[in-house]
Amino acid sequence: MTLLPITAPTSLLDVHRLDPEADGWGFRVDHAVATTAGDTYVLTGLRRYRDRAADSAEPAEQDFGYQLITLHGSDGKPTATAVFGQAVPGGGPSAISEGDAATLAVLPDGAIAISSKPGSTHILSPDLDQVLASWPMSWGWEKQQGSGDDPFAASIAVTPAGRLLCMTSEYGLSNWAGAHPNIVAVSEPGTTLAPDRKPELRAIATLDARTDRQSDTDSYAHVRYGDEPVGRGNRPSPSLTDALSELTGTSGSIYGYLDSKMTRPAALGDDLFVVPVFGKIYRSSNRGQEFSFALVDDRGVLQGRLGGLHLREDSPFTGFDFTVVADPHRARAFHLSRYGLYAWSADGVLRARMSTADKPFKPLVHFALLECTPAGELLLAHRKQRLLLRVPVPQDLDDLAPAVEAALKDYGRERTALKKQYAPVNWLWSDSAATVNHL
Repeated sequence: MTLLPITAPTSLLDVHRLDPEADGWGFRVDHAVATTAGDTYVLTGLRRYRDRAADSAEPAEQDFGYQLITLHGSDGKPTATAVFGQAVPGGGPSAISEGDAATLAVLPDGAIAISSKPGSTHILSPDLDQVLASWPMSWGWEKQQGSGDDPFAASIAVTPAGRLLCMTSEYGLSNWAGAHPNIVAVSEPGTTLAPDRKPELRAIATLDARTDRQSDTDSYAHVRYGDEPVGRGNRPSPSLTDALSELTGTSGSIYGYLDSKMTRPAALGDDLFVVPVFGKIYRSSNRGQEFSFALVDDRGVLQGRLGGLHLREDSPFTGFDFTVVADPHRARAFHLSRYGLYAWSADGVLRARMSTADKPFKPLVHFALLECTPAGELLLAHRKQRLLLRVPVPQDLDDLAPAVEAALKDYGRERTALKKQYAPVNWLWSDSAATVNHL
């Protein structure tokens, strides 16, 4: 196992005179990805809110909200950090607006893509010193003409052959305002996302087909079904809502898939994907509500679900974490909830379950599962201590539980070594060695 500190630039903390022992600040971990060479990119968000900040022009007193991407070399040391989302005091406007539910992807040419809802995508250089291209999509109650929006995707995952597995958003769905993630689409082999080209995406699945309110202006030319852009009735059918309702026998039930949502699809290979879908969230307890990790192939056929999960005992609604990560090179998928860590083979068979009720795996309740690396490691972030744990996954998933147990045992020793090196205060790990790029 390897343990990395999730750091913030000392220079940025100094500008705002952030006191780690004071109230009103937060540092969240959003996502992480790794390269085949062993480098790691970590996406975080740093913000502060003070009641009387608007009355002061001093950076030390002002509110702020940044997103950061930090590059760690194969030795684990931070080497570069990109800062964006708002202007740094004394600097110009940020080239990238802060995004919601942002995730990263390492593109086949080594560039870094950051995508966020409802559909913004930006490409950064591998060294995080340049924004190479931007395709923005702003929030709005309805699609605005002439807004300058030119979206690509709300999320991207890359298959071994370099295909882009994307989630895109649509306006005019049901009676909802705004744009919502609704389409799963893939690029064709051999096409690339680059500053001078935006590849077409072929829609393979629709979450919700209630599109009576859509007009011709609600479509996007690069997201296509057949020979035309996705819009109104031109889309894959049946919808995931209808297909999962039929598969689970929940059609017409208020606890079924009507008004369901989906999160970032994961690639199990070049032609098989996992799409997390979960039922409507209510104000009362949602534990026991319907959810599915749907298996969809690149023809749009629902091949089933990741199996072996109990709606209540394994519910991702506790903690509201529906993330599934996949290792497309070895065709397996993983999920971490408050109740356990799960691993499946590509046929949807549950191969391993580590319950957080069992003493060796209780510490897992403090972690979020972020991604699977090209080397077959799991990337887990400790929510409070802001440390990134890389856990090697054995070739035989039957050996996963001992590997995770060993990594959790070693965690404390590695954490102690890092504390001696960085001396964090309130688990804020500051770093002054990495190059800081304000984008």
